Amino acid sequence: MTARLEKSRARRAEKSARKTGNRQLRHDGISYPPADQLEDDARINSLARRIASLALDKKAEDVIILDVRGKTSYADYFVIASGDSERQVTAMAEHVETELRNEGVRPLGTEGTERGQWVLLDYGAVVAHLFFGGVRTFYDLEGLWTDVPRERVA
Repeated sequence: MTARLEKSRARRAEKSARKTGNRQLRHDGISYPPADQLEDDARINSLARRIASLALDKKAEDVIILDVRGKTSYADYFVIASGDSERQVTAMAEHVETELRNEGVRPLGTEGTERGQWVLLDYGAVVAHLFFGGVRTFYDLEGLWTDVPRERVA
């Protein structure tokens, strides 16, 4: 009888883990992410902050980090920044890409570096959008994501 009960409990725990996205349910009924997921979250957040800092090295303006975890399937953070000229936007992108490459982090893809109007750097869980002034206003990514936490970086 106890073996059957243990199997039943194990199946329920497995089913619960699948429902909660592998989060561990504690006795208090609150779900907590596994420790390795917390480490990944910290690493990803650190990457977003690093990208913002590197953009600021090249005098980026109005740098914002949007936390889109749980809102999109393709990224956890967006880093959005602006430059005063197409050349500045391209320089920001090149600086971010070069410095991160020196640290062993390579982008999955880049777009827009040849024109400098809107450069996208895709680092998987972190996507950087670097805009030339009016282009940022036109596409208004911050307006599309009004319901997500945001952090201004200075």
